[in-house]
Amino acid sequence: MLPSYEKLLAAIVLLTATQSANGQNLTSAIGPCQAGPCWVQSEYDVSPPVYPSPNATGIGWSAAFEQAANFVSQLTAEEKAQLVTGTPGPCVGNIGPIYRLGFKGLCLQDGPLAIREADYASVFPAGVSVAASWDKTLARQRGVDMAMEFKGKGADVALGPVAGPLGRSAYGGRNWEGFSPDPYLTGELFATTIEGMQSTGLQACAKHYIGNEQETQRNPTGGLPTVISAGGGPVIEAVSSNIDDRTMHELYLWPFQNAVKSGVASVMCSYNRINGTYGCQNSKTLNGLLKEELGFQGYVMSDWLATHSGYLAATSGEDMDMPGGIGFFSDNPSFFGGNITAAVNNGSLTEDRLDDMCRRIMSPYFLLQQGDASYPAVDPSSGDLNFFPASTYHYNFTYNTQANVDVRDDHSQLIRELGAAGSVLLKNTNNALPLKTPANVGIFGNDAGEPTDGLYFDGDGDLLNVGYEFGVLPVGGGSGTGRFTYVVSPLEAIKTKVYSYNPKALVQYILNNTLIAGPGGYFGVGAIIHPTPPDVCLVFVKTWATEGYDRSSLLVDWDGTQVVESVASLCPNTIVVTHSSGINVMPWADNPNVTAIIAAHYPGEQVGNSLVDLLWGDVNPSGKLPYTIAYKQDDYNFAPIENSSALLTTTDPNAWQSNFENRLLIDYRHFDFFNESVQYEFGYGLSYTTFSMSSLSIAPSTASGSISALPPSNPTEPGGNPALWETLYTATLTITNTGSVAGAAVPQLYLGLPQPVDEDFTPVKVLRGFEKIMLQAGESQTVTFDLTRRDISYWDRFTQQWTIGTSAIGVMAGFSSREIWLTTSCSPLEGSSGSASSASAGYGSATALASGMMSSAMASGSSMISASMPAASSMVSSAMMSGSSMMSASMLPSASMMPSASMSAAGMMPSSASAAPPAGCSDVPGPWQWSGNWGPPHGPPAAGGPPAARS
Repeated sequence: MLPSYEKLLAAIVLLTATQSANGQNLTSAIGPCQAGPCWVQSEYDVSPPVYPSPNATGIGWSAAFEQAANFVSQLTAEEKAQLVTGTPGPCVGNIGPIYRLGFKGLCLQDGPLAIREADYASVFPAGVSVAASWDKTLARQRGVDMAMEFKGKGADVALGPVAGPLGRSAYGGRNWEGFSPDPYLTGELFATTIEGMQSTGLQACAKHYIGNEQETQRNPTGGLPTVISAGGGPVIEAVSSNIDDRTMHELYLWPFQNAVKSGVASVMCSYNRINGTYGCQNSKTLNGLLKEELGFQGYVMSDWLATHSGYLAATSGEDMDMPGGIGFFSDNPSFFGGNITAAVNNGSLTEDRLDDMCRRIMSPYFLLQQGDASYPAVDPSSGDLNFFPASTYHYNFTYNTQANVDVRDDHSQLIRELGAAGSVLLKNTNNALPLKTPANVGIFGNDAGEPTDGLYFDGDGDLLNVGYEFGVLPVGGGSGTGRFTYVVSPLEAIKTKVYSYNPKALVQYILNNTLIAGPGGYFGVGAIIHPTPPDVCLVFVKTWATEGYDRSSLLVDWDGTQVVESVASLCPNTIVVTHSSGINVMPWADNPNVTAIIAAHYPGEQVGNSLVDLLWGDVNPSGKLPYTIAYKQDDYNFAPIENSSALLTTTDPNAWQSNFENRLLIDYRHFDFFNESVQYEFGYGLSYTTFSMSSLSIAPSTASGSISALPPSNPTEPGGNPALWETLYTATLTITNTGSVAGAAVPQLYLGLPQPVDEDFTPVKVLRGFEKIMLQAGESQTVTFDLTRRDISYWDRFTQQWTIGTSAIGVMAGFSSREIWLTTSCSPLEGSSGSASSASAGYGSATALASGMMSSAMASGSSMISASMPAASSMVSSAMMSGSSMMSASMLPSASMMPSASMSAAGMMPSSASAAPPAGCSDVPGPWQWSGNWGPPHGPPAAGGPPAARS
């Protein structure tokens, strides 16, 4: 428990900060304050302490919570320690059974796209493919189907889905496990996946919480040898993700807030440090943000070997230590286990806190009825595939009477459908696709054929973090991968398709990139191209990504760029397919002989069939980019992987610091803010048909009434203040299929939120709505977007509240982040009582809060423990995590780099035919304007019409 004088000190620091040596006047750092002098931190600082750890209340899970409380009341001290400590067993993570109380234990299994350590299981499309589908229905069904396989193998907890990494850096090695660098898109798909999974009775685990944005130095190195470090030399701590308060809330915490709102059972804390403190003992992020602010009722488990202490981790908010021991296989003691019992006995850990840990673990177990006799026991084959030798088990686990259970059912259908839906058609010159009935097909590239044996595992089933040169790449590597029963390769699927309509057709292929990239002679491309070129040349290239490593290049791997250029130099109808973890720069994209490009991502075991469905038009492409493809690798330097030769040889334990200096400006937000042209923008993707958009309107919801800047005060529920989730506005528009074939459109809604006067780097626009709708040729449909209070607010670091700005909100609707068809505007606070300056009100509120803390401290003496203190402590701590101050004045963009109103005169504004502000939204003086860049491959919108079409 935090000593009372430290809480008092936090309040004093906030009040006297204008005289602090670590502070500076806000005016000199980031512009004028609204209410005179105000103080912010000038440097990234350590995460402030937030104690005690809030107890779960069972809100939303009351019956299960009562069952859990009754169960915990019957446990001995040793059994409580057992319940919070992992142990060797047949699953990747195990909680030992307590048979005297009818508890079978818990089986935790990887991962986010498959039950990894299992046979006869499916490998589903990766998170990046789900994001590229922009399809909430398919995302939920994927969650259901995956969960049924986990459950069928006897797992209680699936270690997924993933929203950390979010994807701050294009080079992130695990970006593909998650969804998108846009927090709204990730949050929607994250939550609906969790809902699908838990609808089956399986627990989901939202991971990796939080700021886990690079693999490089994610764990400490040096010191004694461990399973994650060769040891030797001084201990060099893991990289610290240094994140300011506003960025934390609006980017990295956003999707986890969705997860908590959806009722997620568990959250996995991450390996990295956040603002100097390890993720699994960071009281600010665990106690303050997750459990107190968001009202999380489940349990926090550590990532495997991410626990660095015993009672300190427990008091900071970690509830379960995984896999239990300090090492995987040794008999080393656990940081938890007996140490937790000792901590309770010596008074350093309260028994109330240990009971809360146990209640949090058992509540989802009872909620999802995992103790019922009908719930499957662990498949005996799981133990043979997992990494704990049976000789290390400390308990007799209960197994299914049947081994090698086939849990795949008919899930291949969903995998095939989602694989196609998550593939993005980037280019289609002169309707090169869909293919008709080519009689001579050339296939090139090492990504086309059958995967090599030992794709991700050696002969003993051990996980290997290695790529492979030959064979299609259906998913990435590491603990987030899957164990394939079979894979349908592109080569196999294409041959099947071609021979189905022409048994005498010619399908030629060369799969060795070294030969293809070389001179086009007899052993290279020329072996197929000459003397008669194929009707179509299909080139397959790929990018490997895996846990434990970050990407060193954004080009396709294995000389893929040279492969494309070599084939295109000889074949005038070259179609390129990439299987990749995400972003690839494509220097060959504008080559006139490259007639079509498909970014197929990581589509899972049906990779070949999904692709053939698109190539021959059995499925109309509907995928949209969940990220931005820029022209050059250097265009992504705004969010680098923290790494250097100096860091690799450092002896400074705290040398690895990753300052998130770009703050809110990642991916399209960066390119829009700095007015940079891109190759293919966020949300972009072609179809075999065309769509139009019309009749944008926005109106307040019937329940909104007078809108205040700050949300009404409410007791915290899962997801935070319930007022944040209330719909304040509803936007509607009409989509029409103007083409000749059926297809799915993805209308997207963006908001241009006002920039607070004390903040810079507010994005030009942010995604706040999307739907995927299937339309027959000529059909029209009305689409509705609900906008919640959180959607139209920004995080005010002074008030520590989601706050609606005083200026107009721009509303933009389009088919991508830069294909904006319709705009309007709205001013929620005009004429409302909540239009006071949020920054000045916020500073006053923070000051009053600190004063109240001091008064409480003096009144309550040394104990300083009252019902209100956890919240007050968290708010003061958050106020100390100042936002925009995390950057010095020299880091801010110059005026010449900022978007300006002058761009409207340059033809960079949306169409003048955009809708006027409708009734129900307060008008604003003059039209709302977006100074966005329509740059290549767009032209500016035609007068009175939509943006120029592209192919």
